Amino acid sequence: MQRKLIAALAATLSLSALAAPETFELDSTHTYPSFEISHLGFSPQRGMFKETEGKLTLDRAAKTGSIEATIKATSIETGYAKRDEHLRKPDFFNVEKHPTLTFKAQEFKFDGENPVEASGSLTMLGVTKPVTLKIEPMKCGVRGADQKYVCGGDVTTTIKRSEWGMKTYLPFIGDEVKIAIQVEAMKK
Repeated sequence: MQRKLIAALAATLSLSALAAPETFELDSTHTYPSFEISHLGFSPQRGMFKETEGKLTLDRAAKTGSIEATIKATSIETGYAKRDEHLRKPDFFNVEKHPTLTFKAQEFKFDGENPVEASGSLTMLGVTKPVTLKIEPMKCGVRGADQKYVCGGDVTTTIKRSEWGMKTYLPFIGDEVKIAIQVEAMKK
């Protein structure tokens, strides 16, 4: 009888924990926004931002959530220092005037307990536009290495850089930018 009571109590506690909103902090050592853009129509050029911070809130029972992420534009890296410096200048990211890019979302689409889309706004170069991120797959659980409860996944979208005012070298350098973000966030 006592075992059944303990089992029922444990199940109730685990369901109530699932029903409560959970807050996560983006793990900056495992979250890297990367991008891909066409270079003169010959090859995709890729790069990434090495510094991202933010928080994620999920309420799986209510199927709601929010994201606030800040990317430091100065942390851009493409594997070629001269190109990185050029990308930091006013022709592209203009990091002196716009040191960060931000993404904020309040609308989520869920499949079961896990979000599969987050719709919100991306602010870049002082311009804010709507963006929908696809999340696949989203996995939450205890990370074996440090025993922290984390959620992670691969987040993707495609934007047109010209919509944010970044028009340098169009059409030779592509307008369409594919974005992929590997994300891990630790429960607070």
